[in-house]
Amino acid sequence: MAIAHDGRSMRRALADEPFDLVILDLGFPAGEDGVTLARNLRSQYDLPLIMLSGKNSTIDKVVCLELGADDYVTKPFEPRELLARVRTVMRRFAKRINLPEPAAADRPNAVCFDGWMLDATRYKLSSPNGENVRLTSQEFQILSALVERRGRILSREQILDIVANRNWTPYDRSIDVLIGKIRRKLRDNARDTQFIKTIRGVGYMFAPQGRD
Repeated sequence: MAIAHDGRSMRRALADEPFDLVILDLGFPAGEDGVTLARNLRSQYDLPLIMLSGKNSTIDKVVCLELGADDYVTKPFEPRELLARVRTVMRRFAKRINLPEPAAADRPNAVCFDGWMLDATRYKLSSPNGENVRLTSQEFQILSALVERRGRILSREQILDIVANRNWTPYDRSIDVLIGKIRRKLRDNARDTQFIKTIRGVGYMFAPQGRD
């Protein structure tokens, strides 16, 4: 569990590790408001989202639900009520993600390699045995950039240019760290690499052995 007091710390926490659910307050004392953060969150992550607010008007609830919030809880509230809402949202989310997956051929934005499947629409990586491998938004962006340019060497500077956006400004060292995390999730040993090759002094190249 992590607690973030502003948008920047929330994004940093989401980049560092995967979470099962986000509880987001609609109002912040300074900086980005909850609506803006919810919109950005929904554009990058498929996570259960509960909004908290002292406002009880229908329009505020509608705005949050239309942004993709799974529930809206009005303050003040009893902790037991919030816990019950969390459990309900998590049950709904579990049913949704356990629905039968369409075949890779029916997913125009899915890329397969050596039994793995990277689905750009769902922000998902599936292992050869069908396991869903959770990636942070930044890990997904970097892996997608490499996969889309299979067989091409990308320098760190090129990767930075491809994946940087207004919510994330990576730097050289962060690319190396994230590559290491991606390799572990792909079960890719850097000494005997299967997928992401290090081109010493230049950058990285995605070069799987198989042809899917």
